[in-house]
Amino acid sequence: MSRLPLNREDIEKREKATLGPYAALSGESKGRVYPQEEHPLRTSFQRDRDRIVHSAAFRRMEYKTQVFIPHEKDHYRTRLTHTIEVAQISRTLARNLLLNEDLAEAIALVHDVGHTPFGHAGEDVLNGLLKKSGGFNHNRQSLRVVDVLERRYPEHPGLNLSYEVREGIVKHETTVKIDIPEFNPGQQPTLEAALVDIADEIAYNSHDIDDGLSSGLITFDDLHDTQFFKFPGMDTGSPRGDDEAGYRRYALIRQLVNRMTTDVVEETRRRLNRQDIRTLNDVRNSSEKLCGYSAQMAQMVLEIKQFLLDHLYRNSHLVSLSDWAAEIIQFLFRTFAADMSLLPSRFQKMLDGEKPDIVIADYIAGMTDRYATEKYGQLRGR
Repeated sequence: MSRLPLNREDIEKREKATLGPYAALSGESKGRVYPQEEHPLRTSFQRDRDRIVHSAAFRRMEYKTQVFIPHEKDHYRTRLTHTIEVAQISRTLARNLLLNEDLAEAIALVHDVGHTPFGHAGEDVLNGLLKKSGGFNHNRQSLRVVDVLERRYPEHPGLNLSYEVREGIVKHETTVKIDIPEFNPGQQPTLEAALVDIADEIAYNSHDIDDGLSSGLITFDDLHDTQFFKFPGMDTGSPRGDDEAGYRRYALIRQLVNRMTTDVVEETRRRLNRQDIRTLNDVRNSSEKLCGYSAQMAQMVLEIKQFLLDHLYRNSHLVSLSDWAAEIIQFLFRTFAADMSLLPSRFQKMLDGEKPDIVIADYIAGMTDRYATEKYGQLRGR
């Protein structure tokens, strides 16, 4: 007997029957700012994921720096490929913890759409320039992108995403608190949002080592002195001559991702059991962080971060690129502030209801590295 395709209601029933009692169910979403009829085939979180993937801000991440300027070498991570890796790890974590994979994936895919060109160097510059207006934070900007700046529908601004995805944008990075009353700052986020924060960290710690080794800015000799390189089970194999194919590097990255991901699943399960978490309400009212590393793994992750800071992020080559990026963004900001007519007409219209520095930041943050560099050259040559 042939089976009919699943519809949205079937998927919602399956979620309720198969996910953990603490998972966020699409059929119990708090809804959207602008009410809409449900889609016959896709749940609210699937629909959000699709809206994100089809957005202009998502596509622009292909040409935004992660750590290395993309045009230096074709296979360096960009902000987009980083995002795809975060989504992949998030789905793995969600599936093994009986959480909502679609919600975790949607939050992962949208978590960096507010990032500036030139990586964190760009964010730091805009943060300084916007001190009088509360600074700049890429999570807050990501929410602004999906709520205001994306234009896909004549009926309303933004993408009109569900409450849970929008909350995940604000709360997924648990070390940076953004107080927006709509999302109850006193409550914990969903586990799906919390695991995206961990997946983000697993992805960038691993791929920054990968790109660092590929670039030659760090070496296996540098890694030999670290404890995480000697971590139990971290078998990267023996060197194979020059190893032009990079097999040893790939083995190391596989081990890093696998060890950290497995540890998070096991430790999060322990915490859920220890605190007797039975419902989503229990998650939101928990006094402790529920998704995280074991103590031993947390120590290893701290060492990886310190290693990357000392051996990669502070490398003179990357510092010089950051200085160059800062010059571009500072010049663009000051040039637009001095002559608002240089802004595109859409952003000039926004000046009627927004502070000028916020509008300028919206425009610059949405630029790709390539477009910002081109605009810099054009304006300097006026």
